[in-house]
Amino acid sequence: MLKIDNYSNYILNEISFTIEEKNLIILGSNGAGKTTLAKALSGLITTSNVTLTNISLEKISYEERVHLLNYIPPKLEVFDEYISVEEFLALNKIYDTHHIDDVLKKLQIEHLKTKNCKRLSSGESQLVLIASAILHDAKYTILDEPTSNLDPQKLKNVFEILAQDSIMKNKIIITHNLNLAYKLGFDIVFVKNGTIEFNGSSKEFFTQENLDSVYDNTVKKISDNIVVDI
Repeated sequence: MLKIDNYSNYILNEISFTIEEKNLIILGSNGAGKTTLAKALSGLITTSNVTLTNISLEKISYEERVHLLNYIPPKLEVFDEYISVEEFLALNKIYDTHHIDDVLKKLQIEHLKTKNCKRLSSGESQLVLIASAILHDAKYTILDEPTSNLDPQKLKNVFEILAQDSIMKNKIIITHNLNLAYKLGFDIVFVKNGTIEFNGSSKEFFTQENLDSVYDNTVKKISDNIVVDI
């Protein structure tokens, strides 16, 4: 159980909720505090307000925390300008649950195996980050905008991967893609101006009445899809 209790900083205000062993999606407008919240949950921002199995993250060693929590940023950044995709992924492989070749094949990026990470496109980088998350196989994986920069074919493939707990368990996904969030059907936390405005089921969140309220009548539910009304 991952829990944040009454957490506040320069962006967030009195944030509290509990994540049992399940999947969750964090939604909200730009600047609402979603990434800050993700970093607090993963321990990248030091706080005594986050606990994992009733133990403060501050008291869990870095070595143990690596196995429990993994934060995947929205952008791939590597400091070794010569490192290949295979070498980068090998660094992220904690367990033997998955094999690099299998994960690359699942994401349809086998051709990137020997490519220099610095030479990847933004979409390719996104897929390599997702591959690293699968290989890391932490108890909780926090993915910050995992489908940004992806073309429709790759987006659909990633959706199918995110939908399967057998590939990656206990996912916490930050996204602006409302249709992705709706189709995944995970519980929703909606953040606005640093506070939680909604914490509940996908079914409750994606009613037209609620969408009108949180998105000021700019989002519509049409033919079982969520679209922006432009």
